[in-house]
Amino acid sequence: MSVYPILLSQSKFMHRDSLTYPYEERGLQFGDGVYEVIRIYNGNYYLIDEHVNRLFRSADAVKIELPFAKQELTSLLLDLLDKNTMTTDGKLYLQVTRGSAPRDHVFPENVGPNVYAYIQDFPRNLENLTDGVSTITQRDTRWENCYIKSLNLLPNVLAKQAAKENGCYEAILHQDGLVTECSSSNIYLVKDGTIYTHPATKSILHGCVRMRVEKFAGDLNIPFVEEPFSTDDIKDADELFLSSSTSEIMPVVKVDGSIINNGNPGKITRQLQEAYESDAKIVNNSVSAR
Repeated sequence: MSVYPILLSQSKFMHRDSLTYPYEERGLQFGDGVYEVIRIYNGNYYLIDEHVNRLFRSADAVKIELPFAKQELTSLLLDLLDKNTMTTDGKLYLQVTRGSAPRDHVFPENVGPNVYAYIQDFPRNLENLTDGVSTITQRDTRWENCYIKSLNLLPNVLAKQAAKENGCYEAILHQDGLVTECSSSNIYLVKDGTIYTHPATKSILHGCVRMRVEKFAGDLNIPFVEEPFSTDDIKDADELFLSSSTSEIMPVVKVDGSIINNGNPGKITRQLQEAYESDAKIVNNSVSAR
């Protein structure tokens, strides 16, 4: 995935090779920061307002004061697309840390946050979206404030690596058998025409695509129930799918070696994928076109 040459740092634009920070940077030393990943289709952001709003919620939760208003940040991100003449499918990474200061656990005084953002090409994974993916289950060992999109991702990284080492796309996390979410996505079970997913509590990240899934379900008259399901329930699921900005709405066809729905993406998953593509105004490369 190639990174575009111009990035945003604070409120200025610069070449990616020019960005430097002191080694005493709180994001680097403490994971003291928050971030967002925003999907881009045909050179346009998808759900930019939802992502910017969540960034501000996360920053507020960890007591980082952003140096600009929401609309100002949105305008800067739009300018970043223009300055890179971005016209294809990609993603933006946006990070805010508490800033650069001598290493100390307490917050530094009179230090402003570090903000940067960059864009990468990121084509859609049509093969996985069409055929579905395999997953494993892992115990959820993360902290209690997963609703904050913080830089503290080591448990997520370890779970994702375990999935890769088992030849799988994702790791489904659970607490004492109750499924929360995945290492980098939300997870849903379909049974008897109803979608089940963990409630939007502090135990999960309140995904921007997750909010859209709920809306799509309402538009399609599909019951959407915020109720935890168990790892045992997965064995009897009619369908299983996950969602995130980079995974979109991804069918899950295998969990811990057990086949879901005869290894085929289900009808409701397909309906939601079509709704997503329509909402994101995806053209010429849809799943249904394969």
